[in-house]
Amino acid sequence: MIIRYSPRASRDLESIRKYLTERSPGSPNGAVNVLTAIYAAVEFICRHPEATEATRIRGVRAKIVQRHRFKIFYRVVASDNAIEIVHVRHTSRRPWSDEDD
Repeated sequence: MIIRYSPRASRDLESIRKYLTERSPGSPNGAVNVLTAIYAAVEFICRHPEATEATRIRGVRAKIVQRHRFKIFYRVVASDNAIEIVHVRHTSRRPWSDEDD
């Protein structure tokens, strides 16, 4: 399966990187570690797309990155043999609905 990132998910990842880099300018490894964990979770999703929880949003599943408490929302696009990463957000934020922007 191929992995695609929605424009929103791409912005999410850039915002996460920027926030963590600015929060700890003397320690860029923090941002690298978090993003590495997120991308490892995306690889897990690619290998096991049905192994994660379904959400209330039709067709969207979610994978939690336990150590760093991020949630990756995605959908399987079977016709394209693809996984589309839709949104990435920290679990301390209020629950996401597809109507949020």
